[in-house]
Amino acid sequence: MSLVTLGCARNEVDSEELAARLAAGGWTLRGEGEDADVVLVNTCGFIEAAKKESIDTVMEAADSGAKVAAVGCLAERYGGELATALDGEDVDAQVLSFDDYADIAARLDDVLAGRRHEAHVARDRRTLLPVSPARRQQAREADAPGVDMTDLPPGIAPASGPPVIRKRLAGGVTAPLKIASGCDRRCSFCAIPSFRGSFVSRRPPELLAEAKWLAGQGVRELVLVSENSTSYGKDLGDLRLLETVLPELAKTAGVAWVRVSYLQPAEVRPGLIDVMTSTPGLVPYFDLSFQHASGPLLRRMRRFGDRARFTELVERIRALSPDAGIRSNFIVGFPGETADDLRELELFLSEARLDAVGIFGYSDEDGTEAAGFAEADKHDADEVARRVSEFAGLAEEVMAQRAADRVGETVEVLVETVLAGDGAGDGRYEGRAAHQAPDVDGSTTLLADRSLAPGDLITARVVESVGADLVARA
Repeated sequence: MSLVTLGCARNEVDSEELAARLAAGGWTLRGEGEDADVVLVNTCGFIEAAKKESIDTVMEAADSGAKVAAVGCLAERYGGELATALDGEDVDAQVLSFDDYADIAARLDDVLAGRRHEAHVARDRRTLLPVSPARRQQAREADAPGVDMTDLPPGIAPASGPPVIRKRLAGGVTAPLKIASGCDRRCSFCAIPSFRGSFVSRRPPELLAEAKWLAGQGVRELVLVSENSTSYGKDLGDLRLLETVLPELAKTAGVAWVRVSYLQPAEVRPGLIDVMTSTPGLVPYFDLSFQHASGPLLRRMRRFGDRARFTELVERIRALSPDAGIRSNFIVGFPGETADDLRELELFLSEARLDAVGIFGYSDEDGTEAAGFAEADKHDADEVARRVSEFAGLAEEVMAQRAADRVGETVEVLVETVLAGDGAGDGRYEGRAAHQAPDVDGSTTLLADRSLAPGDLITARVVESVGADLVARA
């Protein structure tokens, strides 16, 4: 069988867990380009473009003559509806749910044998766990994953039950580590909580054991992922648990960097900023989900903050760590967005000088509050596209300016790829500085007069910027 992963880093972790369960169930994973009897497609259901890519990938897999099973967010979100659509296209593909993950090997046995699996009826997964954090913990005690307690720091209670296993698929010196699943927020534009469920933190011993395992696989950088990392620990009874766990993760032998992603600005506490800007091995990197800068529009989004509060947060971070990396995503074209709202966003982007900026155009998402807003408040597709183009141009300028400001700075670069040369004066390597997260924030070309290898952490001086990318000399 082969496994195709689409979407975010959280899906990458899911795929590695699925791969491990399949291997334990007797399945052999084929490499890219190799023939496979069954193709498992881990889909994304976040935005319209991602949905289309997921469906196209399922169709392409079916065209290869293999049997196909669709899992992941799109499959969970639409269930039987997706299965009916695929049947209408005369595609030999079945749709599985998150609930099938524990028995995924048996499910693929059925797919290969031609036994039809009745696709699930999509449900709001927030209703599948008790709302109370205490009752939520009790509800999952019976199947709580366990860990190898060897060499774990004292003071962190162990869990019980069978261990969670991953099988690395992508290789490389960086790997995501999922610290929680689900989300308890109710942003009016976002459907993710409905199919990912309520927020559930993984216990610290599980994270520390998995970090140790990843380090043993050659991983040098851990990227902590979740739907909302700043909520970590609230369902475990400790709103500041992230501040406790981060320094322990940073002590993992063999790991050079720990990076946190998906921070909710309204939940970023002063103590968390202190830990993230002062802990050795924990990169001062802030992936802040601002989404906009206009207070009134953010209220329509069911979010908090405004330009003044966000500017204050950025200034607080840079006061403690002037070189800290800060990135964010923004939505333009949201229903009711006015010229004044856009002006607030323009001012914020110009003043904040973020290292990385993503601009997305609003589109209705099934089942969200915003999808039900008055049609008169919604902007047509051409206007949304115009706003995306305008602010994407501004974002590129801001990122290029911020990168240019770093020329002359001393940075740490994590080497990922050998580009050219033998280290005898003309070696060229590709890597990332601490303010650059994998895949989304640009890269650093490293010039060195000695031989380097992926995973090396090198001190270098920035000599040039090219857009958001840097050139540095060891």
